[in-house]
Amino acid sequence: MNVRRRLIPTAAMAAVTALGTATLAGCSGDAAGAGNTEKFDVVASFYPMAFLAERIGGDHVHVTTLTAPGQEPHDLELSTRQIASLEESDAVLYLKNLQPSVDEAVAQSPVDTKIDAASLTTLEEHGNEVGGHAAEHDHEHGHGDEAGQDPHIWLDPVRYAQVAEGVGRAFEKADPDHAADYKKNTAALVKQLNALNTEFEKGLADTKGKVFITTHAAFGYLAERYGLTEEAINGLDPESEPSAARVKDLEKMAEADGVSTVFYETLVSDKTAKTIASDTGLKTDVLDPIEGITKHSRGQDYFAVQRANLKALQQALGAK
Repeated sequence: MNVRRRLIPTAAMAAVTALGTATLAGCSGDAAGAGNTEKFDVVASFYPMAFLAERIGGDHVHVTTLTAPGQEPHDLELSTRQIASLEESDAVLYLKNLQPSVDEAVAQSPVDTKIDAASLTTLEEHGNEVGGHAAEHDHEHGHGDEAGQDPHIWLDPVRYAQVAEGVGRAFEKADPDHAADYKKNTAALVKQLNALNTEFEKGLADTKGKVFITTHAAFGYLAERYGLTEEAINGLDPESEPSAARVKDLEKMAEADGVSTVFYETLVSDKTAKTIASDTGLKTDVLDPIEGITKHSRGQDYFAVQRANLKALQQALGAK
């Protein structure tokens, strides 16, 4: 759709040419053909953003994702081709402070419509632990330095709905010819997210336990929304290594709070989670932060995986 064609910088084009067609074809996550289509061209940073763009945009948008399926989004490094593709897109939808390479590329890009999902809802500071005695533990043991603005807003259906509404408004403004359809699609998506929120509220209202252990602190918003406490092996960075003291604390907490399950995720190593589970006699299961959909995901889209997460939490927490 991009009616005002932008010129790709000479240096970027030269670099792309030098890489060669075969090499580019093998690059995971390349935003090939992101712009210059007959549709409203949207570059999304990773799956939760692409899902919104596709559901809200419908047939009027062409969505390209920078993060390939199975790729850990926190570790994304953009290729020259991906950066150049931003020059040809009509809009970019991303989540600031989650992927530094994307933040830098967006800041330098002349794209007219830059949609930061983090600006469309409220963010909170989460560290290793969230809520209740866990928050006190963070303060007493100096874990507050590990805290930061938690970007995992999509795991809370209410916040995700707020982001959806903001994305819808941005699409309406940027592509007014299809504003009515964007408004309609946004309303339908928000209705589904509200229904999902109700499912979680009812499904987690009466559980034997309220504490769950995860690989990294991705579920702080979800925990707060439904009156739970997340205890994370790692902090907001899934690749960080927990200290021996942290592991010992988790093992003691698991026994004290009657925790039955240590959750791991599909895109990050499960080694530490399984070690803790083995040492404490606990079970392991998957709680998916939905940072990408792969063949290992328990569902083919956001809603299916969230419902699988709900089922896993109900089983681990002893839902009545």
